[in-house]
Amino acid sequence: MDDHPRTPWHALAHRRYLRSAWPWRAAGYLAGSALTGIPVLLVLVLLAAAGATLSLVLVGLPLLALLGLAGVPVAAVERRRLCLVDRTPTGTPHRTPAEPGLLAWARLRYREQATWRELAYAVLHGLLLWWVDLAVVATLLGLPLLLLTTPLQLALAADGEVKVVKLWLVTSYPPAFAIAAAGAVLLPALLHPLGALAGARAALTRALLAPRERELQGLLAEVTRSRARLVDAFEAERRRIERDLHDGAQQRLVALTMTLGLARLDAPPGPLADRLATAHDEAGKVLAELRELIHGIHPQVLTDYGLTGALADAAERSAVPVDTDLGTGLPRFPESVEAAAYFAVCEALANIGRHSGAARAAVTARHTGAALVIAVTDDGRGGADPAAGSGLTGLADRIAVLDGTLAITSPPGGPTVLSLEIPCPVISPTSNP
Repeated sequence: MDDHPRTPWHALAHRRYLRSAWPWRAAGYLAGSALTGIPVLLVLVLLAAAGATLSLVLVGLPLLALLGLAGVPVAAVERRRLCLVDRTPTGTPHRTPAEPGLLAWARLRYREQATWRELAYAVLHGLLLWWVDLAVVATLLGLPLLLLTTPLQLALAADGEVKVVKLWLVTSYPPAFAIAAAGAVLLPALLHPLGALAGARAALTRALLAPRERELQGLLAEVTRSRARLVDAFEAERRRIERDLHDGAQQRLVALTMTLGLARLDAPPGPLADRLATAHDEAGKVLAELRELIHGIHPQVLTDYGLTGALADAAERSAVPVDTDLGTGLPRFPESVEAAAYFAVCEALANIGRHSGAARAAVTARHTGAALVIAVTDDGRGGADPAAGSGLTGLADRIAVLDGTLAITSPPGGPTVLSLEIPCPVISPTSNP
């Protein structure tokens, strides 16, 4: 049996229900309904009356429009209150507007089904539900507590008699204590239906205000699209940085290197010539490092020749000899797909050179018509653990944004196989060789 029940219904099946906090959580949830129900009723009545009255002069139209959104804050409060009797997290069914501003928010809310369900809940809550909740608490909890306090009522009565619940006249303490004993027996018995009714009330709230399957799918699709937009923005920023470095800092370093080279040729032998030679060599090293940095940010070969040329270039630059099998050449893919695939292969080849002890590696790539499929294999010692800081975890997340998958198979003794698959359309038939 669950030692940590999530709702009153689950708690009722537990032997320790009466000794737990669940009966009082249920009573607090139902009694607290009036704290939201009364203001909701007043706001709805005022908005509806003012809007209907003033609509004749068009002033009331904004009030009627506001009435359509009245359920949104009510639902937010009720979802928070729900945690008293339902430990299952309750998210919002609403989507985030694509544009900032109150107008974009309101326009999106009016198009969502959840907004109208929340309005229906607000009307139902203000007109009926909080009355029923208070009646349940008054009957199932107030009645036994009133019986329990009969001796106290008799002691405080000025005329020495009390009429219990308007039914029984009590004038002495033996009947008063007998009624109190009946209340003590009745209280734990009525706490069970109190919990059951609180569970039913919470289930109704969750059914109307919690996200539904279609809304969750919409929220998930929106998150996926936002992640894809972030990847596109990231790739655009990488290209901008690469372009700025290529056209700015690199060109200045080239000019500096040429100037130092000419000065070195013109300088007479001596300490000055030696210092110019040192500066010329250092400028050449900085230029080479900058070119490597630019290549790592966004290789120009990927832009010019597509994935076919970029994978061939990565194989030539690898510390381990690499055999490539790219078929007759890969088509051009979206930039985010090409970049994710290229950097995954580069990271795999770098790991092979650093950790595998392999003598040879191989890269195969194909486009099946619906997806790009790439495999990188090596004949090393195997036993690779992608969770041990290989750098592929971030790439796997990046590929997951594109609805792709990245997997590594590396038994001890090898071979190690990294495979990735990215569903993608074709931009142009074939990459330039």
